[in-house]
Amino acid sequence: MTPPESFDDHSQTPSALSGVSRRDFLIRGSTLLAALALSDSPLYAEMWRISEGEKVVPFLDQAPAPPDAAVRQYGDLNTRNWEQLSSWTTPNEDFFTVSHYNRPVLKAEEWRLNIDGLVERPISLNLEQIHARPRQEVTFTLECGGNHGFDWFTGGIGNARWAGTPLAPILRAAGIKKAGIDVVFFGSDEGDEEVRDIKMKQNFSRSMSIEEALAPANLLCYEMNGDPLPPLHGFPLRLIAPGWYGVANVKWLKRIEVVDKRWAGRFMAKDYVTIRQEPRDNGELVWTQKVVGPALLKSVTAKVTVKNGTHRIYGAAWGRPIQRVEVRIDDGPWRAATIDRGQEHEFAWKFWHLDWKEAVAGEHTITSRAIDRAGEVQPAMGEPVIANKRTYWESNGQITRRIRIG
Repeated sequence: MTPPESFDDHSQTPSALSGVSRRDFLIRGSTLLAALALSDSPLYAEMWRISEGEKVVPFLDQAPAPPDAAVRQYGDLNTRNWEQLSSWTTPNEDFFTVSHYNRPVLKAEEWRLNIDGLVERPISLNLEQIHARPRQEVTFTLECGGNHGFDWFTGGIGNARWAGTPLAPILRAAGIKKAGIDVVFFGSDEGDEEVRDIKMKQNFSRSMSIEEALAPANLLCYEMNGDPLPPLHGFPLRLIAPGWYGVANVKWLKRIEVVDKRWAGRFMAKDYVTIRQEPRDNGELVWTQKVVGPALLKSVTAKVTVKNGTHRIYGAAWGRPIQRVEVRIDDGPWRAATIDRGQEHEFAWKFWHLDWKEAVAGEHTITSRAIDRAGEVQPAMGEPVIANKRTYWESNGQITRRIRIG
């Protein structure tokens, strides 16, 4: 899931889009979460509901419209303001979607999933057979690997209840051979690629190591928020890999192959690669290129409200198991936010809030940072891991919002 590959953190103008092709980029909403009926419990429905007399104070730094070149290339990039976030689960119709090639429309009765390659017993399953297997559900916040890589792309995230059958038992039933080291997932979406003047048609593909693919949370998913998987989200079957960026969650899944070498398809070796300078032990800075994979620790200040003269700051945190969230106003100290109760799902975002009782008139900045259970802190924008990055992927630096009181 991605903005176009020619973007980088230092080229956020329409000219940066020149020459971009072969990507169908569709973002439909993403943070307008209005259907409270989808919430897992009454508590979720109440978390961010605006109470009587409570008003939203608009941010000064609203996301700008996408560049004209992006609109011409990809159509209406319908991103939403974080201030509109109002419930914990994202309705299917408002969940962002990104397509890399075409968006196939598949017939359930004609579809099959094939598991082959370095396996003892190749398997072919139709949708009815997939549905007949044990059902498992996971609530997972899915984020685009390029979210917040540009000032106009800040809504590539959503939270949903995904259901399907676990992947690991099927792989084990196929019997992975000793020589297998990588599991490759192929979608039905396809497009033309050119490598050294050789043109070829390829399907979207991503891979995981054997150990990663056998993670118990991974699902062959056929259901989203209690409904059949929508066509734009991969009907009839997609991979849901909780804890990974969206690109790993292959849609329109049609084949799984076990191979004896690390997969080097376009979306592993050329695209979805984070490039940054990293220090060696001798202090030398060297360029590194690493595949975008598991999601990173992140938080965002979503909105500020006022009621009876008292302000409250709301936000969300995700990417890793969250221990706490801290908020800094202007150049003040970091203050602990309250993480709302009832959000025990391991792979779902956490909503938090902070009462700002001492707010005074004037312009202010609000920055949040998440801390995971291992003690890792979401990095500041000036830290080398962010400042030395030259691609827009994995942009998980601390986000500062500007607001005016009074």
